[in-house]
Amino acid sequence: MASHPPLPGNGVWNRRHVIDSASLTLDEVEEVLRTAKSFSHILSRPVKKIPTLRGKVVVNMFYENSTRTRTSFELAAQYLSADAINFSVSTSSVKKGESLIDTAETLAAMGTDAVVIRHASSGVCQQLVNYFGDRICVLNAGDGYHDHPTQGLLDLFSLKERLDDISGKKIVIVGDILHSRVARSNIHLLKLFGANVHLVAPSTLLPMQIEALGCTAHTNIEEALQDADVVMCLRMQMERQRAGLIPAMREYIRFYSITHERLQKFCKPDVLVMHPGPMNRGVEIASDVADNKEISLITNQVTSGVAIRMALLYLCLSTPAERSGLERFQADLNERMAAV
Repeated sequence: MASHPPLPGNGVWNRRHVIDSASLTLDEVEEVLRTAKSFSHILSRPVKKIPTLRGKVVVNMFYENSTRTRTSFELAAQYLSADAINFSVSTSSVKKGESLIDTAETLAAMGTDAVVIRHASSGVCQQLVNYFGDRICVLNAGDGYHDHPTQGLLDLFSLKERLDDISGKKIVIVGDILHSRVARSNIHLLKLFGANVHLVAPSTLLPMQIEALGCTAHTNIEEALQDADVVMCLRMQMERQRAGLIPAMREYIRFYSITHERLQKFCKPDVLVMHPGPMNRGVEIASDVADNKEISLITNQVTSGVAIRMALLYLCLSTPAERSGLERFQADLNERMAAV
């Protein structure tokens, strides 16, 4: 009988919250990736649940629409045997004027152990951490233009699953950098692992002084894509374009859409393509590129999202002593199963 994949033991992780990418150290990120690797084996099993977080309660508070992030957090909690509750803003007392803190305090009074929050305002996650301290774990599922740490971690995990070492690789992020929390998360994490990060967008969609983050900015797509190892497309946020930051969407498509022709002409032959989703097919990325399993990591990113979020819930909701105990229990269980 096959044994279960081993759970990681006592490492460097000692956080109760994950609210940004920039504060994560190299050792911490590597521990998250190792933990996610262990959990990723579970996703291909007929029975996916393990009793790791049995009795814990995780509440998803999404003040903005989401499919991938909310669903993967919900599944991650359920696969770890935690109780996952989706908080619906549209049918809650928020619609009656209840404040974020009052809502969160109500959930805390009901015995919540962790809150996963997405909000349109940057800094909301830090506000919750300041209020709750270590009473409740807070995980950032995207706050304004600020950060989306779990997306950055799952993108890194997906890349390292394919490339292993990304040090020195040229990774090009294309699209609406100005409004993208995903770009900010990825820049920090990719740089942490030694990647050579380039950004390309119309000048109106590039933040001022973006080079201060240690990357190279371009407005010319051909220059940016030259010898690229990885191209990461960002969603064109149609709801932001009423500000007139680009003349017309058809011009963006003409000059910045990622097509096979552009990839073959400028990038390395074994280039990989990523997209955090949701995609605007035919806008930031051509359908035949997105669906090409040889070069596209888009489906891998979705799968990686569940493993990464399992890892973070496990690390934040368990103590180092509990993790060591689980490791000993798992080793003993594997030994017993091997003897059957």
